[in-house]
Amino acid sequence: QVQLVESGGGLVQAGGSLRLSCAASGRAFGSYTMGWFRQVPGKEREFVAAISWSAGTTNYVDSVKGRFTISRDNAKNTVYLQMNSLKPEDTAVYYCAARRGTATLSFRGTYDYWGQGTQVTVSS
Repeated sequence: QVQLVESGGGLVQAGGSLRLSCAASGRAFGSYTMGWFRQVPGKEREFVAAISWSAGTTNYVDSVKGRFTISRDNAKNTVYLQMNSLKPEDTAVYYCAARRGTATLSFRGTYDYWGQGTQVTVSS
């Protein structure tokens, strides 16, 4: 069992930056692939980024490539999402997720554990 708690969301102007954190508790955090997803009201939860247990592999949705960076610190049981050059369309609730296995998959159904989410609002 893994518990995930996100933090770092907030209100930022377009062009600004935020860093989200996801603290994990439970066993064997270092063996999980970690992902970030986001959701706006009325839309499905969409994949943003994922990172393998060793941090050797990352995967991003095209719309955030070059602006967002996912990283992890297994010693601290924490995964991060550095978000730069934010746009109003990045506004969403951001969720941290964990999945067993090594593939940095984008399909949300493959993730086993989810956090409660943190709101990110980007003003124009």
